[in-house]
Amino acid sequence: MADVIRTVKIKLDVPNERCDDLHQTKNHFLYCANTTAEWAWRHPNDYCITSKQKAEKALYDQLRNETELTANLVQKGIRRAIEATKSGVARLKKGDNTSQPQFDAWSVVYDKRSATFHRDYVSLSTVNGRVECDYVIPDDAEETPIGAYLLNEDYEFRMSTLQYDRHSESFYLHARMRRAESEKESSTPTSENAKHRTVLGVDLNVDGSLAVTSTGAFIGNADEMNHRRREFEKTRGSMQQAGTRSAHLSIQSMKDREHRWMQDELHRASNQILEEARNHACTHIAFESLTDIRKRMAGAKRFHAWAFRRLSQ
Repeated sequence: MADVIRTVKIKLDVPNERCDDLHQTKNHFLYCANTTAEWAWRHPNDYCITSKQKAEKALYDQLRNETELTANLVQKGIRRAIEATKSGVARLKKGDNTSQPQFDAWSVVYDKRSATFHRDYVSLSTVNGRVECDYVIPDDAEETPIGAYLLNEDYEFRMSTLQYDRHSESFYLHARMRRAESEKESSTPTSENAKHRTVLGVDLNVDGSLAVTSTGAFIGNADEMNHRRREFEKTRGSMQQAGTRSAHLSIQSMKDREHRWMQDELHRASNQILEEARNHACTHIAFESLTDIRKRMAGAKRFHAWAFRRLSQ
């Protein structure tokens, strides 16, 4: 029997006095990932290291001493970097340009050794002991993924990813849920396409990672896109004040260059999403709707909406 895997996004009610513990945990987790990436990425002078065992043997003791993380979170940080290094090596083999992985998006990976999952709250390991966070469950949860998966006893918790939304100042848990497909479901006559349909879910963000998949992958860098956009707007504003034809031509040239860069970034992100779908044998990709994004992220600007549309096309 096959496993049915689903990911549900859960808002957490974090005690105010414990928020900093989660932020510090994220800093230590990303330190582990970036230290590992720097150690593993040796292109173009040598072969990159893509063995998790070699990385843990070389770095585990060092990172345990340099951080205040539990053993499991150190291992998760190391493994995240090695997975990204593997993806980078695969792109190099295809002739694509890429560089050492860098981790700056707000995220921490948890499993049952570093977190205790319940149906109404979660206990998370931090640099300052455990923190218990209640789930924010809507009144009409029955027809939502929370009702279908989180509150469904048929599904059990697997690996989860903690994220932070800067605009709403809220913490979210991307919980990966699993249940075994029953013999009845396996034997129920369905079309061949429907029977083997596996969906990769994709959430989009205006900061941190551009996209987060239901498999826990973080893709693209929305922070870098925002930074480039702000720099472009600032420079354009200064040049517009000149009011000369030369300034106008320079602005147009900058705009074209900025547009090409943005297109390249979105193309690279879309290829990574496709690669993630192939790696997990997904037959379909489901993007969060733009309507849902506007409701969730009041800070989203028009260029964010354009980028999200381009990414999902």
